[in-house]
Amino acid sequence: MARGGAAASLPQWIKPQLALLADRAPTGAGWLHEIKLDGYRMHARLDGGRAQLLTRTGLDWTERYPTIAAELAGLPGSAYLDGEICAMRPDGVTSFALLQAANVAGDGLVFFAFDLLYLGGAPLDQLPLRERKAQLAALIGAGAGWLRYVDHHEGDGPAIHQAACRLVVEGIVSKPPTHPICPAIGGLG
Repeated sequence: MARGGAAASLPQWIKPQLALLADRAPTGAGWLHEIKLDGYRMHARLDGGRAQLLTRTGLDWTERYPTIAAELAGLPGSAYLDGEICAMRPDGVTSFALLQAANVAGDGLVFFAFDLLYLGGAPLDQLPLRERKAQLAALIGAGAGWLRYVDHHEGDGPAIHQAACRLVVEGIVSKPPTHPICPAIGGLG
């Protein structure tokens, strides 16, 4: 069993924490900063060889993205991942326009996983973000192709934001690393 809370049933749906828009990135060494992705926020509920894709409002979109759901179903055990389904331009930047134009099966799309909320009978919501991300990385690996782990950068938020702007990405999402699940500061583009 994963390190986390007491054993519990796999939740049907977990209301996601949404980022709060900010004028500037937080300063200080204690923040984790991730590239903001341009796609559909999606949870993946994995239960013994079956995967469900759930929107941020709890709608089941598994049938919209059967290829991704089938691939996620191959992960072992039970888990609840927080992430985003995206399409990528040739330069590696996510594109919402390409996502909307994707074929019905969702072939060629990527599930980017950035948090792990439940694993193997244990809710992880009371663990610090660093620990949840470490368990997520162990579950899926660095990833390539259809499933990718969203790594983070630590350090000065404004400098990381400037670097993201040079890459011409959507922005960054900044998260406090030691606290249990809480809203992130994001949307800086």
